[in-house]
Amino acid sequence: MTRTSDRPRLTRLPRDVMVLGVIAFFVMLGFGVVVPVLPVYVRSFGVGYLEVGAVVSAFAVMRLVANPFVGKLIDLLGERVVLAVGIGIVAVSSALVGLADNYPAVLLLRGAGGIGSAMFSVAAMTLLLATTEPAVRGRAVGFYQGGFLIGGMAGPAVGGLLSGISLHAPFFFYAGTLVVAGAVGLALLKRRTRDPDAVPEPPRPFRQVLRDRGYQSALLASLAQGWSAMGVRSALVPVLIVEVLHEKPAITGIAFAVAAVAQTLALAPAGRFVDTVGRKPAIIGAFAVGALVMVAIPLVSSIWLLIVLLSVYGVAAAFMGTAPAAAVGDAAGARGGQPVAVFQAVADAGAIVGPLAAGLLVDAFGYEAAFASAAILMGAAALFALRMPRRASIV
Repeated sequence: MTRTSDRPRLTRLPRDVMVLGVIAFFVMLGFGVVVPVLPVYVRSFGVGYLEVGAVVSAFAVMRLVANPFVGKLIDLLGERVVLAVGIGIVAVSSALVGLADNYPAVLLLRGAGGIGSAMFSVAAMTLLLATTEPAVRGRAVGFYQGGFLIGGMAGPAVGGLLSGISLHAPFFFYAGTLVVAGAVGLALLKRRTRDPDAVPEPPRPFRQVLRDRGYQSALLASLAQGWSAMGVRSALVPVLIVEVLHEKPAITGIAFAVAAVAQTLALAPAGRFVDTVGRKPAIIGAFAVGALVMVAIPLVSSIWLLIVLLSVYGVAAAFMGTAPAAAVGDAAGARGGQPVAVFQAVADAGAIVGPLAAGLLVDAFGYEAAFASAAILMGAAALFALRMPRRASIV
């Protein structure tokens, strides 16, 4: 086994990783434009808030439903084709949402967009993990996620400008950014050819991958991250800021923006840590810190302290996003369509169930119980990672 210390620590990332980071930026730029406008647009059809929630949920639910099938499709057709088709589906569905003249059409089209999103996200992550050596997987995942974060931060600002022109305009803009992303992928992503002198990682049967302790830890970490970040944090922190701290809703955007900047700045150091020190300590430390932050958030009485806690969570999230994904790549080997699809599905399940469970817990027991549910899952992820084999970045 080759130790990480025997290799150059600043190995250049493969070109495909750079291309995927650019694609991620354009995808998230358009998505960030649409998200703030979507509820208002749906309400313009004269429907209630339940129907608004159904449109938002349709995208996530169809992602979850499609994920297992996407893994098999990738193994059959290849990552590049599935990625391009997935982006195309989201682009067409987004443009048609902008042209829709009734609520059922919007609901169905957003569901179709969720299928395309699953195809893109699983194919992109599979390609990223398959084309990078284990020694640079953490950095590669961090670069890719950086594209998402920067696009996500820029999107809402552009969306605010476009919504002033028309509620339809953001959906056409989203379709346009997706066309750019798809074109970049088709033009610049290399076809899967391997260096004849390199020794490729052999593909592993999915049943064998499931028995890998690193993969098991990554699945629990993915569930905990989806539940805590997309579920509890995103659903409850805005309400806590307004109803408990009595701040204006605009403060929520500032708090999340500061946390996103902290996460973005931490991605490069996190990737290097994951590649040089290891996946195991990164998961244990990051999820332990995240659990403590979740316990502390409902206890704060100052918006400034809350922003500090969210920023600490953002730094931890940089490690939470890179280490489990790198562990999936280590476990899956060369052909990781199905393992990546299940990994993504677990995160989506946490993001869907998390807000519902958090809302029930707040109604029944208060904010502390809801945030405690996230802390328990994150603590469990940290403890379970103790079972991971003590290996460096290369397996």
